[in-house]
Amino acid sequence: MSIEIKEVRTRRQLRKFVNFPEKLYKDNPYYVPPLVFDQMDTLDQKKGAAQEFCDSKLYLAYKDGELAGRVAAIVNHLANKQWDHKEVRFGWYDFIDDPEVARALMDKVEEFGRQYGMESVVGPLGFTDFDPEGLLVEGFDRLSTMALIYNHPYYVKYIEDMGFTKDADWIEFKMEIPEKLPDRIDRICNIIQERNNVHLRQITRRIVREEDYGHKIFKAINECYKNLYNFTVLPDHMAEKYLDFYLSILDLRYISVVENDKNELVAFGISMPSIVRALQKSRGKLFPFGWWWVLRSLFWKREEGVELLLVGVLPEYQNSGINSLIQADMFRKYAEFGVKWAETNAILETNTKNQGQFKDYNPECKKRRRSYIKPLEY
Repeated sequence: MSIEIKEVRTRRQLRKFVNFPEKLYKDNPYYVPPLVFDQMDTLDQKKGAAQEFCDSKLYLAYKDGELAGRVAAIVNHLANKQWDHKEVRFGWYDFIDDPEVARALMDKVEEFGRQYGMESVVGPLGFTDFDPEGLLVEGFDRLSTMALIYNHPYYVKYIEDMGFTKDADWIEFKMEIPEKLPDRIDRICNIIQERNNVHLRQITRRIVREEDYGHKIFKAINECYKNLYNFTVLPDHMAEKYLDFYLSILDLRYISVVENDKNELVAFGISMPSIVRALQKSRGKLFPFGWWWVLRSLFWKREEGVELLLVGVLPEYQNSGINSLIQADMFRKYAEFGVKWAETNAILETNTKNQGQFKDYNPECKKRRRSYIKPLEY
């Protein structure tokens, strides 16, 4: 048995890198493929927005001539500077059920990290927090969400056998949507708005365009998340790369914002109808017919669930009840749209404030994912 590691250097190799999970999870009903074009752009060293402040290499593993795994080795110089550490990240880490393949790929990540003088290896993480992160360690029998990673259970053993230990955990909740919110929640929301001199606002495409609302939300994301685990505060000019496209295709009714009396954005909640079944049917490809399944789930014949992608409140407005105001507005809309359930994005297990905002909706913890770390040996 021979294992060969090849660096991705061509567009053809990049496509093999992106498409490898399609083969690995071919018969797995819980795996949800990402949008292929988005992955190609993210990982392309000429197009990827994060290449401005990251150095990276992509590797493919071959066993006996057959494609057997992949990994991205990433040094995010901006995050390392902001957090004052020297970490090399591993991401897009997938491999067949073979510890030797897993080890050979990780050896390349460690080798890459040593070239830049890094002191530890951490992951799975992407270039930035807009990329999938965290290894699934609980919830393997649950359908994945669009924004997060699914992986086989054997990943956990092989990674831990290499000496990696827990660095951070995220948890995910699923909630049933009530047909009507209790009256007391409406009363509480009115009090919160009056007390803080804030108001809810429904944004439209005209508002997004004329008020450059994508940049407003982008700045708010940086401010709200800057102290959370390994978050990379991104330059303002990258808003177009990360948010403008998605704001152009999302149903804006699934976005809630709160503004103060100066019409300044102070809180936001971004969600979208679940498109996981559409992604499974289209295998993550928009062409030739995948676009129809995706648009159908987004606008025409929605699934019963929604994904809560991002919720944030500016630091100066935290602990004022505005989190509850955002959640109530979103859940009220879901009830109007006939949504049956909502599933959160990954929430840090230490972020009890964020978890607490769902207490009125009987949240069930369905999945757990983990970021691992180990010292880099020289």
